[in-house]
Amino acid sequence: MAEIEKKKNSELIFIPSMGFGHLASALELANLLINHDTDHNTQLSVTVLCMKFSFSPYSDSYIKSVLSSQPKIKLIDLPQVEPPPQDLLNKSPTHYVCTFIESLKPHVKSTIQNILSSNPNRVLGLVLDFFCVSMIDVADQLGLPSYMYMTSNLGFLSFMLSLKNRQIEDVFTDSDPDLLALGISNPVPSSVLPDPAFNRDGGYSAYYRLAQGFTDTKGIIVNTFLELERYAFDALLDGNRGAPPMYCVGPLIEFEGHHQPNLDQSQYEKLLRFLDEQEASSVVFLCFGSKGRFGPSQTREIAIALQRSGVRFLWAMRLSLNKGNDNENALPEGFLEWMEGRGMICEWAPQVEILAHKAIGGFVSHCGWNSILESLWFGVPILTWPIYAEQQLNAFRMVKEFGLALELKLDYRTGSDVVMADEIEKGLKNLMNKDSIVHKKVQEMKEKARKTVINGGSSLNAVRQLISDMVGNN
Repeated sequence: MAEIEKKKNSELIFIPSMGFGHLASALELANLLINHDTDHNTQLSVTVLCMKFSFSPYSDSYIKSVLSSQPKIKLIDLPQVEPPPQDLLNKSPTHYVCTFIESLKPHVKSTIQNILSSNPNRVLGLVLDFFCVSMIDVADQLGLPSYMYMTSNLGFLSFMLSLKNRQIEDVFTDSDPDLLALGISNPVPSSVLPDPAFNRDGGYSAYYRLAQGFTDTKGIIVNTFLELERYAFDALLDGNRGAPPMYCVGPLIEFEGHHQPNLDQSQYEKLLRFLDEQEASSVVFLCFGSKGRFGPSQTREIAIALQRSGVRFLWAMRLSLNKGNDNENALPEGFLEWMEGRGMICEWAPQVEILAHKAIGGFVSHCGWNSILESLWFGVPILTWPIYAEQQLNAFRMVKEFGLALELKLDYRTGSDVVMADEIEKGLKNLMNKDSIVHKKVQEMKEKARKTVINGGSSLNAVRQLISDMVGNN
């Protein structure tokens, strides 16, 4: 009887990385597990240990909205610690983040000890963001199983695991031969590897150290689905005997969306009214993520391309984040008057809601993994414009491996040369060609994605297996 009661009151402790995308994805995973724990006679709850960090805008308002709708998720704020030196952030954001997370280990340990003191048998384990895998040490010290949550995809996991075959000083260079990574069907040019791969100021070594811990967990949870990455799943399974099991539980999509607290309601309504007035699949959506922004020269080229292409558009352009650059003044003379009725510019747009709208026919994207999953779910083809992190690798695979996106750029990075209007115009026209093979393949993948999360679907099966294994491991 005591065993049954223990299963009915089980708890997972989530440790997401800072950064809104990581936090939102972790909370979606928490919701998913809570909503599918009934098959295992559990009453599952989740405690999220939240890192307080200055460059995670709107996280607090988002968390409050999630907590209000899901009473089985509880938040504990970790104590604020002295951040690493600013010059480390300038040299290597990845090294900076990993250093910051390392400094939180004592606080994480003491917080979990407090949780365990009330009911040590209740906690099933820790679910760690891949940036937080060093917290495995804390889990081991406290006798708890740990699971890694990969907010990106199996291709990125393949790249990270390939680092285990290298040395910590073996930083990549632009002249390196194509990388043969188990799990990626095409040889990978060095030009599309993630930014930290080239960083000699701690970025590469941070990635290298993270990779060493990936296989020390009880399982690797990935926000992807087998119908998209079957080749990678099979290759990693065959080539890593003895590695922990992988659970492909995606696509995890935040359907409710979240609004910035300072979003002008009238602007929001105007945006939706504009889309409602357009024909089906006639509008291209340009959005480059929370950190995606361009200087005046690039902004002008995009505007010229939009004007020449004649496509209708919704352009999310973060004017206020351009550090003194007035991008509105960078627009061609008369552009704002010309676009009336043809397009809209806004500082922020609710991306999921926009991609779900019938008017959207194409997406110019930075190829963040959440954005890719959202585009596939709603059947909207992408024109690739990666900017930072692993986005270049995502763009490369979407174009070359899956054939699910059109190429504008695969190797663009922050600070690259300006992409000229002629090239952008050509890309926009190709993107909005509804007869292209990419449009057809994206629609087919949309149907496959939706089948994964219903009864009998691969992702729902993986979720149920994960919960069963977590209960068994505990």
